[in-house]
Amino acid sequence: MPVINRISAFSDDMKEWRRYLHKYPELGQNCQKTASFVVDRLREFNVDEIHEGIAISGVVAIIEGRGYKDGVGPTIGLRADMDALPITETTGADWASKNPGKMHACGHDGHTTMLLGAARYLAETRNFKGRIALIFQPAEETGGGAELMVQEGMLERFNVREVYALHNAPGTPVGQFYTTPGPIMAAVDTFHVDIKGEGGHGAYPQDTCDPIPAALSIAQAIGTIVSRNNSALDDLVVSVTMIQAGMADNIISEDAYLGGTVRTFDKDVQAMVKKRMAEIVAGQAASFNVAATLRYNEGFPPTINSTAQTEFAVEVAREVATEGIVVADSPREMGAEDFAYFLEKKPGCYLFVGNGDTAGLHHPSYDFDDATTAYGASFFARIAECAMPLTNSKENT
Repeated sequence: MPVINRISAFSDDMKEWRRYLHKYPELGQNCQKTASFVVDRLREFNVDEIHEGIAISGVVAIIEGRGYKDGVGPTIGLRADMDALPITETTGADWASKNPGKMHACGHDGHTTMLLGAARYLAETRNFKGRIALIFQPAEETGGGAELMVQEGMLERFNVREVYALHNAPGTPVGQFYTTPGPIMAAVDTFHVDIKGEGGHGAYPQDTCDPIPAALSIAQAIGTIVSRNNSALDDLVVSVTMIQAGMADNIISEDAYLGGTVRTFDKDVQAMVKKRMAEIVAGQAASFNVAATLRYNEGFPPTINSTAQTEFAVEVAREVATEGIVVADSPREMGAEDFAYFLEKKPGCYLFVGNGDTAGLHHPSYDFDDATTAYGASFFARIAECAMPLTNSKENT
């Protein structure tokens, strides 16, 4: 059977939890009400420890297995993100967001529910030797909550040996998994270029230093970093996503702005992009007789799966997956994930689980498929039981 029977038995409870969380999304580190809901459920499950206020609104709960004695034994970390996005929902579902301009458009309500489902099962059965640290993290989307948890020493505080996380994947059948050893998600940087010219009347451009042609030229030149400065064998995305200038059709603006995103896997490629972008901005500014300032901000590092833990996670996922379908060498993706900060400190694996034929992530009509929950909860539970078995048997309670 692809999912654990006991977890399947309380699927309706998980659906109720997930839809409640979907109604009341919160942003960034301000996930206090979500955390309160999580803590209430954890207390009902009789977990051993609950630690609140980590990374402002994060929660870490501890469940000790039957084989855990006197503080001796490994601790496995299982992580779910809790925050939502600043999007106005258009699903029309009965459980649609009641918080205007906020929406669980990335399925973090489902991720939180999957980990709660695993918590309920593991607290009931405790069919493992060591400890499980259930990590409910805020601010994955915008605030780098994982980085703050790492900076606060959460991994050392709870003696976490290795960490695992799941993300739902629209377009992949429910109950199927995929991952890959090594880099699976890219590093994400942002760039901002502020251009200062001299404005004036649109009828007399000769009396101005127009920042708009400079902005357009800078944007075009930045595009050549990928095509002319980078090897085609090295993955790289540089996207100008914003150009802002002007306020009327007969006024030449004094200022212009452009910004965008950079996605890389390799630090040398990242360094090359920063260098070339600075050169391009300075050179184009000089050619158009304007002043331009580049602000380049390094964001999340690449998400890099450990080889041994990925092989183990794939074996566990095959126990749970529909027809055992797990892609163990999926192409890496140019999206970013702050779980990377955990993987910089501890070995582990980040996987995707199918969410079926739904709208894409970050889309206003997206919704998490509740059928996915039992697969994710079962995966988390079996990670605990297989990583720290009471016996050599793989028998499931």
